[in-house]
Amino acid sequence: MARDLTVGIAGLGAIGLHLARALDKGVPGLKLAAASARDRAKATANVAGFKNAPRIVSNAELAACDIVVEAAPAAVFEEIATAAIAAGRIFVPSSVGALLPRMHLVEKARATGARIIVPTGALLGLDAVRAAAEGDVESVTIETRKPPRGLAGAPYLEKNKIDVGAITSATRVFKGNAFDAAQGFPANVNVAAALALAGIGPDRTMVEIWADPAVTRNTHTIRVEASTVRLTMTIENVPSEENPRTGKITPLSILACLRGLTSTLKVGS
Repeated sequence: MARDLTVGIAGLGAIGLHLARALDKGVPGLKLAAASARDRAKATANVAGFKNAPRIVSNAELAACDIVVEAAPAAVFEEIATAAIAAGRIFVPSSVGALLPRMHLVEKARATGARIIVPTGALLGLDAVRAAAEGDVESVTIETRKPPRGLAGAPYLEKNKIDVGAITSATRVFKGNAFDAAQGFPANVNVAAALALAGIGPDRTMVEIWADPAVTRNTHTIRVEASTVRLTMTIENVPSEENPRTGKITPLSILACLRGLTSTLKVGS
């Protein structure tokens, strides 16, 4: 009988702690072995009631696990990714936007035998986009609408002195490609980054970001024009109480991704 794959989670916040709890309840073929967090004392307290509490380690030490899930601030993304990839592990990033300007990590993974598996996250229809991209695709666009507080602190807004707290009606605060969106909104456009990687790349994938006081959910509308299909898809994600930038579905998406690594029956490409 094959042994369980060990899982290490970087970050025990809105995404990581929910994922850790689900793994501790039991997922066939997987074992939560380690976690890292900026505040180790808080992390230790958070997992104290687990059936099998993971070790609290450094970001680099997570690379001892078979699978490393990144659910940490984008500022430490490269540290986590580099260690996991150098060790030849399966690396599952939630901060997909941080991957776009670091595509050299893909080359490193190719050299070490590591795998980078991007979960669907707060998006839908990635299988259809991937299938369309096997043929000719004319355009891919994504329009993101969030409550203004869900965009607060984005580098693009601060650089351009845009105060989302003062916005009282739906306002487009960004229009450009996915690469520029990922740099300007690293905590907000992981969906756009995943879409770009699944489809026609970050330079051709166009992004609009709206601050909209009228919406209560993070809403993403995708439009694809291809030789084989025309797609229009909208998803409304319930924001996490811990972090309004993150949808509640995100940790569930990562959990589903991890299940797919060991499941006998896997649905979807």
